[in-house]
Amino acid sequence: MTLEKQIVEWFDTRRLVMVELLRDLVNTDSHTYDKEGVDAVIRRLQEFLDSAGVKTHVVEQETAGNFLHADIRAAGSNIAPILLMGHCDTVFPKGEAAKRPFHISDERAYGPGVADMKGGLVVNSFALAALKAHLPEGLPVCALYTSDEEIASPVSRHEIARMARSASVVFNGEPGRPSGNVTVGRKGGIFMRVDVEGRGAHSGSHFSHGISAVEALARKIIELHAVTNQEIGVTVNVGVIGGGLTLNTVAPRAFAEFELRYVDDQHRNEYMARIEKIIAKEHVPGSSARLTITGEFLPLIQAEASKAVYGIYDSAAATLGLHFGEEFSGGCSDAGIPSSLGIPTLCGTGPVGGGSHTIDEYIELDTLVTRAQTLALALLRISEMLERGESLGAVG
Repeated sequence: MTLEKQIVEWFDTRRLVMVELLRDLVNTDSHTYDKEGVDAVIRRLQEFLDSAGVKTHVVEQETAGNFLHADIRAAGSNIAPILLMGHCDTVFPKGEAAKRPFHISDERAYGPGVADMKGGLVVNSFALAALKAHLPEGLPVCALYTSDEEIASPVSRHEIARMARSASVVFNGEPGRPSGNVTVGRKGGIFMRVDVEGRGAHSGSHFSHGISAVEALARKIIELHAVTNQEIGVTVNVGVIGGGLTLNTVAPRAFAEFELRYVDDQHRNEYMARIEKIIAKEHVPGSSARLTITGEFLPLIQAEASKAVYGIYDSAAATLGLHFGEEFSGGCSDAGIPSSLGIPTLCGTGPVGGGSHTIDEYIELDTLVTRAQTLALALLRISEMLERGESLGAVG
């Protein structure tokens, strides 16, 4: 029996164990700002990886959730490793898992964060365990589990970049697309907040003395939305607004939270300049505004070497009689960080799912195994190429 067949069959006997780990992760609340919960997810993953003989260590964080490193490299190896990435945080508040715990219905698994991206954490972890079990001497593969992707990774982005700079290839375990495809390109995104200052006044007796921050903000919102150019993939969305004191007071303050998304790097600065001009404009005489960037995702761009990585991944799927196509997503992820550094990157290698960030979030349960099998085979094939000193461009 070939090594690849042994690895595939290893997974076939571990479906229940994979589901058990997924259940434990989903039933642990881990909102980005819930450090205790995120750290509990990290501990559960470390427990599993340690039991599989995978080397691990935790990087403690003071306020954010901790990071976890996992490694199956041979001692003394100087080969640039393949890096597996995944985030342990979700968008759901503490208590959500108790309200709607992990459950399975009609071969789909449900629960908070099951797709985004606790299923991918299980896939990455079992791929490492499978390779360690069959190649105890080691392969040039390591993993990084982070804690703040849902808010654009303000703490972990430096650790991601540090690890990516020394990597040969990156796989990011975000969920596979509902179509079954993997993600080969993503938009960049900039998250922002604008705070508008006016002057409060009684709206009856001193109306003309007031400077309405709400009116100034409303006029800015209209202009911000007009920046959108869907033909080139540029969108601006104001998602949250607030301000004012009472209905009979000219509003002294107002704010909005919004985002810019774009496809091509060349559009980032161009459209940010347009946004900054709108924010600086005095829409109501005497008002002022301040713009703050609260987070930023870099775009995932499919370079030639990334196409080769996809080719290897898809050929691994073909071994199982499967095919995972290529898809572009308007959503953002940490995959843009290694991509921006020129590292071949493939995203969406977690189980196939949908409904992320909603109560309907799910994964197709059978893909928990098939995606892990595919990833393990792709890691094995790329590792063998790296050990032979071959270029990724030689395959694909």
